[in-house]
Amino acid sequence: MWRILIAEDQAIVRQGLKMMLEQDEKLKVIAEAENGREAISHLEKTIIDLAILDIRMPEMNGIETLRIIKKRWPNVKVLMLTTFNDDEYALQSLKEGANGFLLKTSDGKQLINAVNSCLTGGVLIHEDVATKVMPKLLSKTSEMEKIDETLTPREIMIIKLIGEGKTNKEIANELHLSIGTVKNHITQILGKLNLRDRTQVAIYALKHDI
Repeated sequence: MWRILIAEDQAIVRQGLKMMLEQDEKLKVIAEAENGREAISHLEKTIIDLAILDIRMPEMNGIETLRIIKKRWPNVKVLMLTTFNDDEYALQSLKEGANGFLLKTSDGKQLINAVNSCLTGGVLIHEDVATKVMPKLLSKTSEMEKIDETLTPREIMIIKLIGEGKTNKEIANELHLSIGTVKNHITQILGKLNLRDRTQVAIYALKHDI
């Protein structure tokens, strides 16, 4: 069973998220927080697999909380909750290593799919968020950057699939490899490109038009 933390300042929203998530028997909400400080406190005392963070929270917002989580608990997945007008916050969160973004208008099925995708190694960005954020991300570079020459064709293909949000299992199935081999390739990719995680690999794929 996956252990989930929800950090959202509105109690009614937290309860709604919890009810939707626990329709999936593999998901269990074991901690709730009104702000980022409370979320960090829970993480210090409880094993969490995934944290759902509202971007805008009092005392400590979602971006600050994300930054601390990724520094102290790098294996914890983080799904950011956002509104359509939070694209600048979403862009910043992506750079800080968020594993996914979901609009608050999403339904239960979209929420569960997003959580499961993040937990199994995917990078999920709600299509409406992606439409606004990705052009801004790409515009940060005046021209398409050159692909690192040390990357093998197989590694470039894996980068492409990560950029499409595929999980390790999906990549393994598509390339007819074992999941262990895919993980080894990703470790090599991270080392060659000096990247922190697969979210940064997805950004690399976008910037290099892979």
